[in-house]
Amino acid sequence: MNTERKLAETLDLLFRYMILEEHKGHWGMDIDHWDWVPGVGVISLMEYATASGRGEVLDYLLQWVNRNKRKAEGAKVINALAPFALFPELYRQTGDPWFLQKAMSTADWMLNAAPVTREGALEHTVTENVDFPEQVWADTVYMAVLFLARLGGLTGEPRLADAAVQQTLLHLQLLQDPESGLLYHGWNSRAGNHMSAVHWARANAWITLAVPQIVAELREAVAIPEELYSRYRLLAAGLLSCQAGNGLWHTVLNRPDFVQETSGSAGIACGFIKGVEQGLLESSYLDGARQTVQGILPLIAENGEVQGVSGGTPVMPSADAYNTIEIYPTLYGQGLVLQLFTQAPDLLSGTRSA
Repeated sequence: MNTERKLAETLDLLFRYMILEEHKGHWGMDIDHWDWVPGVGVISLMEYATASGRGEVLDYLLQWVNRNKRKAEGAKVINALAPFALFPELYRQTGDPWFLQKAMSTADWMLNAAPVTREGALEHTVTENVDFPEQVWADTVYMAVLFLARLGGLTGEPRLADAAVQQTLLHLQLLQDPESGLLYHGWNSRAGNHMSAVHWARANAWITLAVPQIVAELREAVAIPEELYSRYRLLAAGLLSCQAGNGLWHTVLNRPDFVQETSGSAGIACGFIKGVEQGLLESSYLDGARQTVQGILPLIAENGEVQGVSGGTPVMPSADAYNTIEIYPTLYGQGLVLQLFTQAPDLLSGTRSA
């Protein structure tokens, strides 16, 4: 079987596994919620639908929104904004004004009512009954700022574009270690520290993957500071330096004795590809992404389940605590691998270049 056919079959397996009815009631795989876990899943399905032209996948996404949109009327928190990243493209595809109207009202809440830290960064808020007052998490850039950038790209509204760029740069400034280039998982504005100060892989993946997409949406609409570009290049270099020989990354990036984690690895590698595509990174980063694809392929079971994915992870009290997070299948794990493999045919054939 040739590589292109194998990847096409793998992508279909990943998609089919994500939408199985038998996942109902399982936190990591139940797609019929309005939160970040299914949110990353459906964002990834849209990437797949757009790249492949598969109408079946787009139809599924429209049905998913119709089934679940009432759930979006609940508490407004950062993590629950992730599914709205679909709305600009669904508006383009359908012309249905509801998608635009709902996206705009959600963006208005983000800009005018969402809690922010003393530095002006969006406070990371979640659907669970727990607060993280004045905490900045890397996750926010993917779960909320990506949506804002896509809406800004669709509408051309400067206030949306400016806010998306400002939030992206602010998160990089607050979370980046200037020596290694790697990101800390979180920043506590009250305490003025990075809490356990851990370079968690998936935190780094969220921003590595989001930034090239944010730039692609907004570079024609607003001036993007050179500092954002330089910080992103520093991040990518730091990540490349700690990639394992099999193409994956450890769940704590600078702890090679810790478990390797599939979703973070897929997100980082996909970010490399998109970074090269947008001219943010040199084409040599594609070699690292190729290694990741080859390293993840054996981790996909015959039924399409992505293995080696860690569960939901708040900022943990120590580096060792990150190595104890339970491993089980999740929609974000499926989705990040789906996004990476959507890019993989050109990557492995050698036709993708800077």
